[in-house]
Amino acid sequence: MRSMKNRRVNKKKEGERMIADNSEKFPSFIYGTAWKRDATAELVNTAVSSGFSGIDTANQPRHYQEHLVGEALLKLASEGIDREELFIQSKFTPADGHDHRIPYDPSADLSTQVKQSFEGSLKNLRTDYLDSYLLHGPYSQPGLGNEDWEVWSAIEDLYKSGKARFIGISNVNIVQLQLLTKKARIKPMVVQNRCFASRGWDRAVRVFCRDNHIIYEGFSLLTANSFVLQNPGVQKIARELGRSPEQVVFRFSMQAGMIPLTGTRSEGHMKEDMLVRDFKLDSNDLNLIENLTCI
Repeated sequence: MRSMKNRRVNKKKEGERMIADNSEKFPSFIYGTAWKRDATAELVNTAVSSGFSGIDTANQPRHYQEHLVGEALLKLASEGIDREELFIQSKFTPADGHDHRIPYDPSADLSTQVKQSFEGSLKNLRTDYLDSYLLHGPYSQPGLGNEDWEVWSAIEDLYKSGKARFIGISNVNIVQLQLLTKKARIKPMVVQNRCFASRGWDRAVRVFCRDNHIIYEGFSLLTANSFVLQNPGVQKIARELGRSPEQVVFRFSMQAGMIPLTGTRSEGHMKEDMLVRDFKLDSNDLNLIENLTCI
């Protein structure tokens, strides 16, 4: 059972936000809606009632039910939680990331695909703007190809229209991110990556984001790092703090410069996750977790 005790507490108000250099506001924690299927709307409502203001989704029916996120937002609005109080992030997914349910015309040019997918997201989410819009992943490896530049140009146009307040990219390596930042008319403002402790918690990309004022979002922080939760040093930190190893990992991610994502289905864990803003790890704790490579 995940403990709720307080030690080494540095209390912060419930509405804590991480602030980008352009003074726009990001949530300090984001709820991810992948693989929630028919439970999506209920879980989004539960997450918001538990304290989450950031919701991540994608117009990718293979893994997300974006229209059910929209149903949740409609219900929340009826309960007095305005759209402006929430941070909604979605993604454009290339055709090879879909099953047969592609939410745009795959025979159209790429710019049209982006526009159709984005308009579909607005309709699904019952909104006229998105707080953040990401390319779900590059078309090419290890660098960027013509498709990536065409799609990014279309995403830049969405930003210039004011319908997407931040733009960025997910599942990106350091070479791709450096190229995009150097050559794009509008550089990426957000990166969302899976984060493996065994690979240094995506350190090269994180450092690049920090140095270039790009928001870094980390996902799979628990599911990709089960050995971290079992590490004796991490468990000792958790015991000393009266916290769970999961809370320690999320707190580490925040202090390491990430906005963490969680996809828990447990209301209890959602509420515990909100409490990671109420304490801090010291430098020894941070160094231990930063440099874990195996159990």
